[in-house]
Amino acid sequence: MLSWLSECLWADWIWFPGGFGWADLKDSKDVVLPQARDLWAFIPMALCFLVIRPIFERWVAIPLASLLGVTDKRRVYPLPNSTLEAFFCNISKHPTQTSLEKLSKQTDCSVRQVQRWFRQRRNQDRPSKIKKFQEASWRFTFYFVAFFAGLATLIDKPWFYDMKRMWDNFPKMPVLQCQYWYYMTELGFYVSLLVSVASDVKRKDFKEQIVHHVATIVLIGFSWLVNYIRGGTLIMLVHDAADYLMESAKMFNYAGWKRTCNCIFTVFAVVFIITRLIIFPFCIIHATLVYPLSLYKPFFGFYFFNGLLLVLLTLHIFWAVLIVRMVIKFLPGNDIVEDERSDKEETESEDEDVCGERNGTVKNGHVLNGHSHTLNNNRSKTD
Repeated sequence: MLSWLSECLWADWIWFPGGFGWADLKDSKDVVLPQARDLWAFIPMALCFLVIRPIFERWVAIPLASLLGVTDKRRVYPLPNSTLEAFFCNISKHPTQTSLEKLSKQTDCSVRQVQRWFRQRRNQDRPSKIKKFQEASWRFTFYFVAFFAGLATLIDKPWFYDMKRMWDNFPKMPVLQCQYWYYMTELGFYVSLLVSVASDVKRKDFKEQIVHHVATIVLIGFSWLVNYIRGGTLIMLVHDAADYLMESAKMFNYAGWKRTCNCIFTVFAVVFIITRLIIFPFCIIHATLVYPLSLYKPFFGFYFFNGLLLVLLTLHIFWAVLIVRMVIKFLPGNDIVEDERSDKEETESEDEDVCGERNGTVKNGHVLNGHSHTLNNNRSKTD
């Protein structure tokens, strides 16, 4: 039964145009072709990235952050309160007005004090600026090296200038050693990103990022299996072209280098739009979706491959909207670029009383930072 299912799943007519099949991808004495077993290299590659990353962040990113002047704002942590903590962890981090009033009665705090406790508690869980800088510098380093390594790999290839030539002699196109390492490195990196996504800074486009990583991993693996490698290398290069610019802009943003950040982000926006919304759909997707129809009849693998490309294009359009919104925000006032995907820290005035304080004493916990806080009735009306 399993053998029959395997034969049906990997039938030649599903993954190749008529007249071609898996037999065409067998190595010969003169030609090295991609093999399914080659993909197992992504496991040690991903493990290497997972091991190198914390070392890089500790010994490279943190000293670089210090050199650029990246500092974290001092946070005021909420006083321990078991009732509010239980509600925060088990019910909601953003209580409704009705819930605030109930919690106020249960804890003998004012509604304003409960609101402030939840603000401080949410801020406690938000990643620090140093952590964001570490992640940005790690991604910047990889994307920067990957882009220029990929460019060196493709600069002398004829399909780099005429993308229709990616189909020359398909599927019996030999795999070069530089293409192999380019593929395995990119595949290993995206697998490592997917593994570490739980501990990384979660942004508003978290779900879109998951979809992007999964689609990219499947796309890289599938294109290797059926020898769409020429198209795959072009796709990876186009994506890396803008990513390192975005990460560098974020690094300078965290450092407070306003003008540098704005300049880099402007360049990033231009490169992103050119590569992701012009070159990617009108050159690459045209060469994989439209041009092949003049050579072969459509088949499932054709639709599957281009379907993944359209998923990426949809994500590009989504992110392009965010990028344009960010550009519109910072250009008129020349302000620092704020990442639309980031969960911004909530601010509050320092002179407000905190939950549990009554006449200089603290309820359900110890005093904050070793000091008691007295009530101050002159609260800001805007809080």
